Amino acid sequence: MSDSHDLVVVGAGPAGSAAALAALAHSPHLRVLLVDRADLPRDKCCGDGIAPHVLDVLRPLGAADVVEGWRPLRHLTLSRGSREVAGRMRREVHVIPREVLDARLAERAVERGADLVRHRVREVRATGDGVDLDHLGARVVVGADGVHSAVRAGTGLDATAPRALALRGYAPTPKGRRGLQVIRYGERRQPSYAWSFDRGDGLANVGYGELVGGADPPSRALLLEQLEELLPGATDGGTAWRGHHLPLSGLGWRHPDGPVLLAGDAAGLVNPMTGEGIYYAVATGALAGRAAARALAADEPAAAGAAYGREVRALLGRHLRHTWAAARLSRHPRVVDAGIGAAARDQRVFDDLVEIGLGGGRIGPRLGLGLLGGLLTGPSRPAPPTTPPSDHHLTTC
Repeated sequence: MSDSHDLVVVGAGPAGSAAALAALAHSPHLRVLLVDRADLPRDKCCGDGIAPHVLDVLRPLGAADVVEGWRPLRHLTLSRGSREVAGRMRREVHVIPREVLDARLAERAVERGADLVRHRVREVRATGDGVDLDHLGARVVVGADGVHSAVRAGTGLDATAPRALALRGYAPTPKGRRGLQVIRYGERRQPSYAWSFDRGDGLANVGYGELVGGADPPSRALLLEQLEELLPGATDGGTAWRGHHLPLSGLGWRHPDGPVLLAGDAAGLVNPMTGEGIYYAVATGALAGRAAARALAADEPAAAGAAYGREVRALLGRHLRHTWAAARLSRHPRVVDAGIGAAARDQRVFDDLVEIGLGGGRIGPRLGLGLLGGLLTGPSRPAPPTTPPSDHHLTTC
């Protein structure tokens, strides 16, 4: 093979850059090649929400500074129909365009010693002494190349299912939504919701997404219509509209053995309840990079896949089962209403909902009892206009 490297990472998004950073943190001497089909910076369709869990992973890798210059948010509003809860999140989040985030992360990887090249990988083939990607050779490969992953296809795995479809744009932030992350659930295929996430620079990341089923996916016009219906004014002045398929995580997650590792969207890891994927991408990317470095240090590159699979299941396995259950439950409007009502009554339930939606949370007794109590209490009164709540209280009606 020509142009041989110890590790080739395909995809320079959050998963790929985290993999390169983690591999080089473990073994700084590794020959790491980071490959992306586009020049950075480049846009990606995404909600742009950076959960605090992302920084927990990046901090030991020396890359938590990628959020510098972007104002953090602490307030989240959830609503459906007449039910609404607005609460202060336990930890702050950031909203950073992927055009900025991905470029910064790739820069950190290059600073640590990775080589970054533009190349679109089309063929992945295992050989006797490693993996061949077109003209690129590697002892271990991390596939972090998204939902339409060429690396995943090269392993023989089927495309991920189920999927959601989302449309995202950037629009001026209305006065009533400044400093807020706003999510409003819709009435179509569940889970479906519209969002408005204030970036803090006068613009908001706005969009709408829903579960895809059957042979007739929603059109761009319908997605925009749903966004405007659920969040009036959200499309005013909107630009940079982009659509994207989300490979939602299922009940069970499996990973092949061998020297090819899959991370983030390429591994089918997207929260099926919220569509959040950046934490999964960064967390599994870092695990993949470390597993690759350890296998290479032991001169056992073929052992990387099995070790990585065990580590992902240890970190996320139980959480993925709980998010699968939560996503199934959220297909029933009464359950969504019950969750919002329970969060309005108890800050701790609100925190639990945020945790399962953004990080590694689970449905514990408190959240389960809160949902049951919400189902028993029935509908609430209409919600008042949303305003940012005080530091320690939730507002609802």
